[in-house]
Amino acid sequence: MVPAAVVVVLVLWASAFIAIRAAAHSFTPGPLALLRLVVGAVLLGAITRRSRAPMPRGRELWLVVLYGLAWFGGYNLALNAAERRLDPGTTAMLVNVAPILIAVVAGWLLKEGFPRPLLVGLAIAFAGVVVISVGEGAHGGDASGVGLALAAAVLYTIGVLSQKFVLRTVPAGHATWLGCTIAALAMMPYAPQAVHELGHARTGDLLLAVYLGAFPMALGFLLWAFALSSTPAGSLGSTTLAVPAIAVLMSWILLDQLPPPSAGVGGAICVIGVVAATGRLRRRSADRVRQPE
Repeated sequence: MVPAAVVVVLVLWASAFIAIRAAAHSFTPGPLALLRLVVGAVLLGAITRRSRAPMPRGRELWLVVLYGLAWFGGYNLALNAAERRLDPGTTAMLVNVAPILIAVVAGWLLKEGFPRPLLVGLAIAFAGVVVISVGEGAHGGDASGVGLALAAAVLYTIGVLSQKFVLRTVPAGHATWLGCTIAALAMMPYAPQAVHELGHARTGDLLLAVYLGAFPMALGFLLWAFALSSTPAGSLGSTTLAVPAIAVLMSWILLDQLPPPSAGVGGAICVIGVVAATGRLRRRSADRVRQPE
């Protein structure tokens, strides 16, 4: 079940990069994030309405608020803004330095240490980001888009690690609905602008906003929480390495857009760095699975 769930998540999250780029014709970053979150919260509420899981308290509640604001809210807002400046493929490559950030934080917070492969991988991935940034400048791109995509990666990292702690005691569906609802409430200041943009939005863009809330948000995050509840965060995070390749392929087919050559080279360097840094995590996870009870 977990491998199938992960495959679905990867495809849905890759498609989100394409949908966000296309919907930008009608929606600015804040209103698009709000619409996506409201749709997701309503659907997740309907799915989990019969759940009798108690409301998290104390430390767990604060962690729910943290990943709700950082991942469901801040990540989506930064991602929407980045895609107004970068193509979907380049954005996906930059956002997917998150697995190495997860490994770094886990080394400090979870006392997993900082082995040499992690440090080497970090240096390689940083070099890839530099290549992408320089290439964007040379092609007339907006360096702020690179910064926004990297900010989204940081928020992604915060969300994964804080949610991992919560999932020890809170069911995946309930944890996902709470995070999405908290983020939707935090985005309410964008409501007047969202109403205005809805009145002028193209039908296709409106359907894309609904799609983003129903599938990459509600279904994608629900399946992710299900997988995260039974899989090490570092190991699961490394599976998202496939997202940029899927996003680039979708962008080429659906939008006729490809990253500039320098972004492709930089993205490949980032992937090599992340693989080098997180390979040890994946091997350690596999060793634990093989150990007898």
